[in-house]
Amino acid sequence: MSDSPDESPFGGMPFFGDLAKAMANQGPLQWDVARQVAMMTATGGTNAEANVDPASRVAIERLAPIAEMHVRAHTTFSPPTTTPAIVVVNRSQWTHHTLEAYKPLFTHLATSLSATTSEHDSDVDDQMASMFNALNKMMAPAMMGMSIGTMVGQLALRAFGQYDLPVPRPGSRHVLCVAPNIDDFARDWSIEGDDMRMWVLIHELTTHAVFEVDHVRTTLADALTQYVAGFRPNPSALMDRLTNADMSDTDPMAMMQKFLTDPAILLGAVRSPAQEAQAPVLDALVAALIGTVDYLVDAVSAKLLGGGSRIAEAVRRRRVEASPHDTFVEQLLGLKLSKDHVQRGQAFVDGVMERAGADGLAKLFTQPGNLPTPNELDAPGLWLARIELD
Repeated sequence: MSDSPDESPFGGMPFFGDLAKAMANQGPLQWDVARQVAMMTATGGTNAEANVDPASRVAIERLAPIAEMHVRAHTTFSPPTTTPAIVVVNRSQWTHHTLEAYKPLFTHLATSLSATTSEHDSDVDDQMASMFNALNKMMAPAMMGMSIGTMVGQLALRAFGQYDLPVPRPGSRHVLCVAPNIDDFARDWSIEGDDMRMWVLIHELTTHAVFEVDHVRTTLADALTQYVAGFRPNPSALMDRLTNADMSDTDPMAMMQKFLTDPAILLGAVRSPAQEAQAPVLDALVAALIGTVDYLVDAVSAKLLGGGSRIAEAVRRRRVEASPHDTFVEQLLGLKLSKDHVQRGQAFVDGVMERAGADGLAKLFTQPGNLPTPNELDAPGLWLARIELD
């Protein structure tokens, strides 16, 4: 954008022009805004939260060595030197860790959108629309921060650990357990507290072991990065949404929630042809890994809990129940956690187990290139045939 009054979309309004230049220096994403919104959402607007109940902390730490020993016996594909530390946290602590872990993904998203916005500037001829587009770009970093903060804060209200979403956390040498959410879920579903804590430990340690395999972690992380970096902006999306917004809702917070959980409003982000082409590959990776983790968790839970299947059923039912922030996560990160998608992963694992047993399934982790393609996900016999030839 030129500083010349004649060329600026703000024309003879120097206040907006100066504001635009000031906000342009903040980068593509306002992380301070993201942190503040996330913390307020996670703590119910108080920005303060009680420490973890000492009894819950002690109970989780007491069960952790037992869970780790049994998970290790079922995940021999992961090096035994990578045993993570168990860190018991509250929602605000989980929010802090998660924002840091997801920062590279969201930075790629924000950078991609800010770098490509100028490609569409010449398409906007109307002076008012041009000014609105420039204002949209000026506000984009703060809007991005608000949207991401809302998403992470909402996730903090229900996450049991750091792997509720199947997103690798490179370099992580710990596993988070969100004690208040675990306790609340156990109480709501009339589950014995220690059984619920043990199940969460099994799930988190198993997922951590899967992501500790170098080619699994890097393949999924690269696919997620490529996906979020593939968004392209639609400058008119925000104006269209605001123009056609339903103003019948008298709750301003509810209206803001709607806006902040719609990626079409978030800087006008739209799914690109490149993302459409890549989505099946990412879908296959996520489905296969979720299916494998679920299988391993069930195997360990059967030994330690007996009634672990009831917990798994309750947790997985919650996982596939759509909510506004779940939809936002799916669209923004390219993660599909619907019932049909999860069942595809389960069917793949069942097919491999029927044909080749646990040794066959373990070949997912032996070398790069062994994760299934979209066609192989639905035909595990094809996957096994290819692996045997490699």
